[in-house]
Amino acid sequence: MRDALETRLEAERDQLPLWLPVALGGGIAAWFVLPDRQEWIAAMYALAAVALAAVAVGRHGRAGRAVAIGAIVAALGIGLAWWRASDVAAPVLARPAIVTMTARVESVEPLPARALVRLRLAPLSVMADAQASTATAPGRPGGGTSYQRPPPALPPHIRVNLAQADMPANLSTGATIKLQARLMPPNEATVPGAYDFRRVAWFDGLGATGKGIAPVTVLTPGSQSNGLRAALAAHIEAALPGNAGGIAAALAAGDEGAIDQQAQSDMRRSGLAHLLSVSGLHITAAVAFTIWIVTRLLALWPWLALRARIPVIAAGAGALAAIGYTMLTGNQVPTMRSCIAALLVLTALAMGREAITLRLVAAGAFVVMLLWPDAMMGPSFQLSFAAVAAIVALHEQPTVRGWFLKRDESWWRKVLRELASLLLTGLIVEFALAPIAIYHFHKDGLYGALANIVAIPLTTFVIMPAEALALAFDAVGLGAPFWWVAGRALALLLWIAHMAAVAPGSLAMLPAMPGGAYGLMIVGGLWLALWRTRARLAGTVPFAVGAVWALATPAPDLLVSGDGQHLAIRTPDGGVAMLRDRAGDYARDTMAENAGVDGEALLLSEQPFAQCTRDACLALVTSSGRTFRILATRSLYQLPIDQLSAACRSADIVVSDRRLPRSCTPTWLKLDAPTLRRTGGVAIALSSGRIVTVRAPGDQHPWVIAASTDRTRDAGLANRRPIGEKAR
Repeated sequence: MRDALETRLEAERDQLPLWLPVALGGGIAAWFVLPDRQEWIAAMYALAAVALAAVAVGRHGRAGRAVAIGAIVAALGIGLAWWRASDVAAPVLARPAIVTMTARVESVEPLPARALVRLRLAPLSVMADAQASTATAPGRPGGGTSYQRPPPALPPHIRVNLAQADMPANLSTGATIKLQARLMPPNEATVPGAYDFRRVAWFDGLGATGKGIAPVTVLTPGSQSNGLRAALAAHIEAALPGNAGGIAAALAAGDEGAIDQQAQSDMRRSGLAHLLSVSGLHITAAVAFTIWIVTRLLALWPWLALRARIPVIAAGAGALAAIGYTMLTGNQVPTMRSCIAALLVLTALAMGREAITLRLVAAGAFVVMLLWPDAMMGPSFQLSFAAVAAIVALHEQPTVRGWFLKRDESWWRKVLRELASLLLTGLIVEFALAPIAIYHFHKDGLYGALANIVAIPLTTFVIMPAEALALAFDAVGLGAPFWWVAGRALALLLWIAHMAAVAPGSLAMLPAMPGGAYGLMIVGGLWLALWRTRARLAGTVPFAVGAVWALATPAPDLLVSGDGQHLAIRTPDGGVAMLRDRAGDYARDTMAENAGVDGEALLLSEQPFAQCTRDACLALVTSSGRTFRILATRSLYQLPIDQLSAACRSADIVVSDRRLPRSCTPTWLKLDAPTLRRTGGVAIALSSGRIVTVRAPGDQHPWVIAASTDRTRDAGLANRRPIGEKAR
């Protein structure tokens, strides 16, 4: 048995190093998944024990060494994520507040499509707004005493959205300003499976977000401009108005603020949203264009061409272009990740090695996780490296390489071969990215492979070169023809995105996927991609199990936000209906997406299965042959306690954004303000009784502890009765 294993590993010896970043990423993921420091320490000890056991049992064989190294690297991943989360620790705003403050402007990000400007500020001094900070303390019966609440201590970095019309003309980076703002702590996930901004803000150093209130006064001017990036984006948007200019600015400067919501939705639904984020495609195009130009210019100098290695010089110029492009687009983690990968490829070219291999992809991923371990948990890291790994793994297969090897044949055969290569690559990439997209966004465009066949060459060989030439020739006032070409090509790109987005069956929707199912699919996909012998086919088993698990997970019938203000109930035809008629677009979209619904959220008050007044709704929801009575409050007015208590006794589930009296005793579940403060958002599947909460019991991750005001009690559901009593 041991000999057979050693023989298999000998055949795969070149692939073993590829599992180092997988082990490191597994350790990082384990730290984010496990809830508290006791389990983090226990996991590190367990991995150390596995490493020692592998060395002892392996008897110096390759299998023992591989397991030992993998276990040690996984333990390193746990410690690295733990250290990173502690290293970036910063204060978080304790409570929502309206404050008047002076602050230094750290960055200015225009969002013209939303008529907003996003400011990152470093507060210098603060005083509470007099009206907002005056509270009433208990006093004599029937009255109270007013007192002035002290202004809250502000965190060192906050983010404020300001209406474009309220933006002072001379506001720029480095300025000192005075403004009033409504601030709140970073929001956690609204419901299970939704975007957790609180965790992202923790690693970004943001302690509060909010909205600025006019007027804004500039006390000390900043720099003359907001930097080359902002100036470049403004120049492009002036040359190409509308969504075309927004996409052009995203390609050149990484600024997506001028792209309206409809265009962004079309790009996502068509599988072309990756073109908007400056990453591998854009870095590759910039480097390739630079190398092509430098090589041909230097070849015109015979003396240098005969005495120097022009490809090495061109590779150096390409490296400088990659670094400059990364700095220009704001040093975002996805761009830096792509820059690191490009530098590794250029180094391999300069050394005369094969340029693009899975080892280089693995090295890039390993370096990125060492520098930014938290990035591994985000969709950007996972999507970009999964796409590149899938492409390289496909074309490293001898059979596939033989299919698309260049050969002496007629031009139409060459064209067909290239199209077939693009189509197969697109299908494999879509297959690799679908689980990631569905897990993070609950949706995936089904026509992405076909749309990318045209969109990627159009972007790489037409749009980006035309834009680069337009910017270069603008220096002498001759950029108009190139802007015209770029505009027409961008219009075609938007048309492709729109047609793919509105085509029948263009989108696959799935409710929040269990983490275990997602993990199985990731493990199966990596097993298929990283091994070379037939043993890789074993990866289809965990992938299939994860896929079946995800598909078999019942969609939630009820979604309740953590503040209790928003309730979404699944309708008999598969849609969702919202409790409050005036719920914002973000809440409506979040509820629909996490319920796996492609379409607008409806109004509960208009549904035949619900009876609503201005203050409350009673919905009769049928699931698996049973009818559940759902009672929810939806106004600030207090209901008479006797009526409320009677209504609660006749309901199976009661939801409210405030504390309900003890006499409110539903037959199954009571989700009022105190309960939701412990659980966060809740998703409920009525047929199975499955309840998922945003907050896990005993969660000790620093962003949870910093934002919580009550972590002493168990985070389990309060007032829950046995599931057998839930139906009437």
